[in-house]
This record gives sequence, structure tokens and C-alpha cells, in this order.
Amino acid sequence: MTSSLQSYSTIFYRSIDAIPKQIWEELQLVSQPYLKPEFLESLEKNHQEIKFYYMILKNKENKVVALANIKIIDFHLDNITSYFENFLNKLKLVLRKIDILPYKKPLKLLITGNIFVSGEHGIFIKTNENKKEIIKTIAKATLVLEKDFNLKIDAFLLKDFLNESLTITDELKDFNYHPFSVEPIMVLHIEKTWRSFDDYLHVLKTKFRVKAKKAFSLSKELTIINITSNNIDDYLPKMNMLYKKVISKATFNLSDFNLATYKDLKLKFGELYILKVYTLQGKVVGFLSGLIHNKNLDAHFVGIDYQLNKTFGIYQRMLYDYIQIAIENNLETLNFGRTASEIKSSVGAKPVDLTMYLRHKRGLTNKILKLFLQRVQPTPFHQNFPFKIVEK
Repeated sequence: MTSSLQSYSTIFYRSIDAIPKQIWEELQLVSQPYLKPEFLESLEKNHQEIKFYYMILKNKENKVVALANIKIIDFHLDNITSYFENFLNKLKLVLRKIDILPYKKPLKLLITGNIFVSGEHGIFIKTNENKKEIIKTIAKATLVLEKDFNLKIDAFLLKDFLNESLTITDELKDFNYHPFSVEPIMVLHIEKTWRSFDDYLHVLKTKFRVKAKKAFSLSKELTIINITSNNIDDYLPKMNMLYKKVISKATFNLSDFNLATYKDLKLKFGELYILKVYTLQGKVVGFLSGLIHNKNLDAHFVGIDYQLNKTFGIYQRMLYDYIQIAIENNLETLNFGRTASEIKSSVGAKPVDLTMYLRHKRGLTNKILKLFLQRVQPTPFHQNFPFKIVEK
């Protein structure tokens, strides 16, 4: 379906398979693995409960200039738990009293962005294009999408934008979107002098080096298994159980990830997609996952047996294993993702702020929402500085 909005025309596709090969060739998504058809197809195939849409923008010369990755989910507000939970409960009571937020009924949420990976992975705009105009076009086009496909959306969300993008994305305020801060991603920069994990240990302050060695001592009884396309079926059921335990503790989760997606990702990305399982006397007690791209390692979902975690240092060992993988592959950055910010800072990661934009379809609700979002702040944490050299 095609529509025209000022300087750009937009085309909507309902599946990856429907998008012509020529469009992918024009986009040239070399540095955007999360927007490549291989990755998006894997998500689409394994998450039938989510509606997927893809917006292509063309300029007046009919050249492809941008792509927006859109998903529609049923979101239950009651699933949010956090340190501002009391305020949230008061907000829900007010909205339900004036019949804006029905009991038990989920919100139909249209999301521009990747709901399973933190970061700017929802919109791609080609170099030298007018990014502000394209962002405004995307905001208008989502309304067209809702109308043309009769989607009956309750709210619109665009996620996650880095601070340097806000001069562009703040154009969304003109369309009654409200910005709010979310938990930062934690990023570790891998120094060129780290040729081995021992080099990393050498630059740690004594306290944090002792902590690392203790984690390896506690975890020495664990067996670490590399997961491949050949053995993944043997481990997926237990991995899924551990993932459910982790996700149940999350303060904010848009949708559950189907771990069967890992099978596709291993086939398509091969050794660039990292999957490791941790076992204790044959029992699966943890797993980690991640993707190597553009000199970067992105940590994805993990699974942990919390009853054994402290005794055997499972999660702490995972963090160091991520670092070792990054060093061995001569990478430059390690993105640990959201959550557990303090413990990630203890291995050297620093926070990188992210902003989302939210708009409710109903005017009154949107005004109340603005007041609520002004109160939303990332969970505070103690930032550790584990390296000997004074950090700038």
C-alpha cells in the first residue's frame, strides 16, 4: 500500500518476503544487521502473535531513502514494575475511573523500533537525507498505516534514540509525542592493548581483579558448551525455562522473545551469532547470546538459574566471558544492553542514555500521559570505576 506525504512517498509491506529485492539493494544496510531481511525474517517467523509492518520511504526522484521497522503488540500496563510503581498505580486508578483504561484489556501499541534489542535499530535513513523531514513523515505515516489497515491503535511508541539524535527526533514533539528516559545501555570500550583476557585483568584495580578471579574460582565446576545448529535442539527447552526466570524479574518488557529464533539466527549468521550454555554436572544452569557486527559485540538475552547463581558465580562469569569473546575477536565495543547496570559497571561498562517517544491516541489520555512520563526516570545505580587509570 502506497501513500504520498509532502516530499516523500511511503510504501507499507506486511512481511519481509513482500519487499522487492531491489529495495534492499537500494537501502544498502551493510552496517545495520538488525534491519537486514535475514534478521527481521527470523523475528517475524517466530513471533506469530506480533503484527509486523515495514515502511519504505522514497523521495521525489523515486529513490529509496529510508526504512522503518514497525510492530504492533498487545501490551498489558500491569506488567510494568519499577521504583515508580506507586505513582503508576495511582495513574491507572485515575484512568480507569474516567473509563480511559479498561480493566484487563491490553493496549494496542504500535512500536517503531526493535522490541527485542536496545538501541537505534528501528529506523534507517540514508546519508545526506533530510532526517528531520523523514522523522516527521514517519510520524504522519503511522497514522495512515493505522487507518488504511483498520488497526485501532491505542498508543504509538518510537524507541530507542541516543542523545546525539535528539535534535532530530524532538521533531516528534510537534506531533504530541512525549519523550522520556529509559534505562541506559551499558557499553564497554575494548582497548587495543588488550590482546588477551589477562591484559584486561592487568588494568583492573586490585578490588575488581580479586572479584574477577573469585568469579572464575566459583564457576570452575561449570562446563561451557558452544551451541551450534547441530546441538541447539538438545538445549532449547532448558534454555527457555531459564529465560522465563530472568524475564519474570524484568521491570519493563514489551514482549516475550521466542528462543526458537536462535535456530534461525545461528543458520543465518553462523559464528557471528554467539550462543553458549553453562552446565553443572549435566544440568543447564545458564546461557548467553549475542551478535558480532561492525567491530562490536551486542549481548542479547541470558538465562540464569538464580538458586545456583551466587554459589557458582554464573552471571558474573558470563560478563567476563562476553569480554573475553570481544577481545579474542579484536572488537572495539561491547554492548551489554540494559538492566543490572551496577554489576556491569563493575567490569568497566559505562552508561549510554536512551530516549523513547510515546503518544496516546486520545487527547485527554495523552495529556495525562505527559504528566506521568515527566516523572519517569531511569533506575539510579552506583557507577563503579574498576580500571587503574583515572577515567575521563
